[in-house]
Amino acid sequence: MTGPLNTFAPGQGRRPPRAAFRSDAPRLVLDGDWRFRLSASHAEAPAGIEQPDLDDSGWDELPVPAHWQLYGHGAPIYTNIAYPFPVNPPYVPDDNSTGDYRRTFELPEEWIGLGAALRFDGVDSCFTIWLNGEELGWSTGSRLPTEFDVTGIVKPGRNVLAVRVHQWSPGSYLEGQDMWWLSGIFRSVTLLSRPPRALDDFFVHADFDHTSGHGTLRVDTSIPALLTVEELGLRDVPAQGPYDIEAVEPWTAELPRLYAGELRTGGETIPLRIGFRTVLVEDGVFKVNGRPVLLRGVNRHEFHPDHGRVLDERTMREDIVLMKRHNINAVRTSHYPPDSRFLELCDELGLWVMLECDLETHGFSLMGDWRGNPSDDPRWRDAYLDRIRRTVERDKNHPSIVMWSLGNEAGDGRNLQAMAEWVKQRDPDRPLHYEQDWGGRYTDVYSRMYTSHEELDAIGRRAEEPLSDPVADARRRGMPSVVVEYAHAMGNGPGGLVEYQELFEKYDRCMGGFVWEWIDHGLREDGHFAYGGDFGEELHDGNFVCDGMVFPDRTPSPSLGEYKKVVEPVRITMAADVMEITNLYDFRDLSHLTLAWSLEQDGEESDSGTLPLPAVPPGGPPARLPYPTADTTGVLTISAVLTKDEPWAPAGHEITWAQRAPERAPVRRTTRTSRPDPGLFDPITGRLTRLGNLPVTGPRLDLWRAPTDNDRLGHDPVANTWRHVGLDRLQHRLLGIDTEDDTVVVRTRVAPAATDLGLYATYRWQATDEGLRLTAEIEPDGDWQDIPIPRLGLRMSLSAWINDVTWYGLGPAEAYPDSRLAARLGRHSSSIDALHTPYVFPQENGNRADVRWAELTGRYGGLRVTGEPTFQLTARRWTSEDLDAARHTHELRPGGAVHLNIDLAQHGLGSAACGPRVLPQYRLTARSAVFAVTLSEIPGR
Repeated sequence: MTGPLNTFAPGQGRRPPRAAFRSDAPRLVLDGDWRFRLSASHAEAPAGIEQPDLDDSGWDELPVPAHWQLYGHGAPIYTNIAYPFPVNPPYVPDDNSTGDYRRTFELPEEWIGLGAALRFDGVDSCFTIWLNGEELGWSTGSRLPTEFDVTGIVKPGRNVLAVRVHQWSPGSYLEGQDMWWLSGIFRSVTLLSRPPRALDDFFVHADFDHTSGHGTLRVDTSIPALLTVEELGLRDVPAQGPYDIEAVEPWTAELPRLYAGELRTGGETIPLRIGFRTVLVEDGVFKVNGRPVLLRGVNRHEFHPDHGRVLDERTMREDIVLMKRHNINAVRTSHYPPDSRFLELCDELGLWVMLECDLETHGFSLMGDWRGNPSDDPRWRDAYLDRIRRTVERDKNHPSIVMWSLGNEAGDGRNLQAMAEWVKQRDPDRPLHYEQDWGGRYTDVYSRMYTSHEELDAIGRRAEEPLSDPVADARRRGMPSVVVEYAHAMGNGPGGLVEYQELFEKYDRCMGGFVWEWIDHGLREDGHFAYGGDFGEELHDGNFVCDGMVFPDRTPSPSLGEYKKVVEPVRITMAADVMEITNLYDFRDLSHLTLAWSLEQDGEESDSGTLPLPAVPPGGPPARLPYPTADTTGVLTISAVLTKDEPWAPAGHEITWAQRAPERAPVRRTTRTSRPDPGLFDPITGRLTRLGNLPVTGPRLDLWRAPTDNDRLGHDPVANTWRHVGLDRLQHRLLGIDTEDDTVVVRTRVAPAATDLGLYATYRWQATDEGLRLTAEIEPDGDWQDIPIPRLGLRMSLSAWINDVTWYGLGPAEAYPDSRLAARLGRHSSSIDALHTPYVFPQENGNRADVRWAELTGRYGGLRVTGEPTFQLTARRWTSEDLDAARHTHELRPGGAVHLNIDLAQHGLGSAACGPRVLPQYRLTARSAVFAVTLSEIPGR
């Protein structure tokens, strides 16, 4: 038998792929502690590991499932595109870490006379297997199941299983996904009995006719079987049918109706969960059950900060529940089939799934024109077909899967076309996706990545750049369009989600998209999360692996809250005299929701209640409802909440909200008995040093922020421009201090070294009954040539005993010009420390927008800042320069002050780390500006 190294073949000795299912036949789960030994290379691996009498007592122990790098054996490697080994397919390096696994198990006597199959659900990257000293075969395809027939080899009593796993194999060339390279048996290992007349495979076909409400059901089986679905009146009928069901409730992601059934043969009984639905592309529109569907999706890798791609069911359910609670309705399984239990949960809880094959050859793009790419090399054809067969066969019975994807970023070629032809023959009832089939030759949707808003608008109008072949061009323009990756959620961002959603909703051709991505892939280290380069990799892509809407521990980042609001399935519009409630669900009316309302005066609730919500149908005209109160002086908040518990959220869970606010919310006044102290100024710098009894290092012009990932990465990082100009190293020169009537006027010029660019900053200080009023006048000096700047505002510092902040403005989470829809107006409170957002790679964060007033307090009093009318607020225990210098969160250490930014404006966020730059309307440039705030001391208690 040939081995798994240096061959184009995908495997040997394996059973044909089939559906994943559980039955009442006996099974033995072989997870747990195995004996383990790691060798630095294949040549150094010991001989005879398959021998039943081998003494392995000196070996280590390693749990299965697990990755060996996360248990002290070797180290993880992160690359996005580049292969971490020489590109010379199908060969891999001699230095190829090889893990040997052994375990014994006892087989019960009840298995006598039964056939048996040994199933591996996931082994990275390839493995050879022996049972009781006999070689069964070998396999590649890390995230795909493999079964071996062990009938007559497994025996009652003691059995010895040995597995040799290689880190690198020819299959690694087909698995160049943007993720950690991690090795080992990372999914379950199961011994399955196969009784006489056991069912090898089955395919459930449950179609729904939306015009009549009828369902059609048939089940293709490998041997004759009987079908029972009690709810449908089917009892022990031949599975093949077909059966016309006069009225069925269809399955959708919004109402995931499943019918319980079972298949019976003479050998076993298999439970079924059947969802009736029909998927098709019609008139260039993606439809389910006859209705257009808009995907509000995310890309999801399997990831856990402690266990890598080893996930338990609790974690899988947590992911789906968190998605559903944030109005996400779709997931793309980037870039491989997940654990099959995740798909069962998608069936149960309701998500549209684009199921992707375990295929990516992105590293060949670095060779120049994809030289040597396996996708067009006939020697790889069997491996390509093997991967798609194992994908489709395993998961074909899930109603949640509405589209197959051939893989990701593997260029183009004949092998991909062969995969497509096989899928369409095997399962013609689901559309097919592959992003790099830009000519639409063998797929059913026009897919793009990181499309600009301008390009997406053209695609929506079917006016994209034409193809040279008019026939192909017409074919592609007739396809629905999906943005399979967009809004790169790396660090602080993305910005521009609202504008994407407006385009998705505007054009029928646009079927939505999938944000990249769900989770940061940070591996937990001492007090922080590690990323590429933290494990001594000679080749890595840094923190590019941390680009999710939840942090590695699954704490939502601000971007997830923003996405929830952007993709809300119910929209509440506060018109002049009425509220308009629009149903943006695809299938569900609004009878499951209640409107809850509250009225606040200066952040204090003065009234509240609930309103019945009409059963507004999907796609129907908005409901127009009167306001629940005639009071227009306060802030009215209307929320749409669940009336009853759902499987993914309790009653009262908020789906969406909207606010009506007066033009100028009341400003809380501080009671005073005398005119405040005019303040103490440093005669050399002109800076305020004391406000009453409060020591301060007074405000002065600030343009810098610690660049976000979207600022510093991508094709043309704006942070490079900022640093080139010198915005990170401004110098301040006092031009003069004067007194004009009752106003202290401080004039300065602010500029970086090595350039003649600068800004004149004039600070006008005036004592008022409310405090010390500051008017800052900014005037650019020199030819700034529309150069973007990070921020425009003032920076000052306060004593370290300041601990808390209360503000009236947008919150409670951070907000930026192009990412602020989720922030609501009100009074919010936080500790200074909790204002910080702990992005895995430290960067600008924590900005609070549209602040009317803020109070920063501690045991000795504090500072009040009042806007005219508003300002943006950031407060932290380290400077922007400290934040800029840090590479991990644990490197941020509180200093001897609280650093406060009072900003007029900030540059937007965009998603330029892997996507478009900041939209023009959110771009901040050097310009003339005037803004004012009032500073007042809050006396200590």
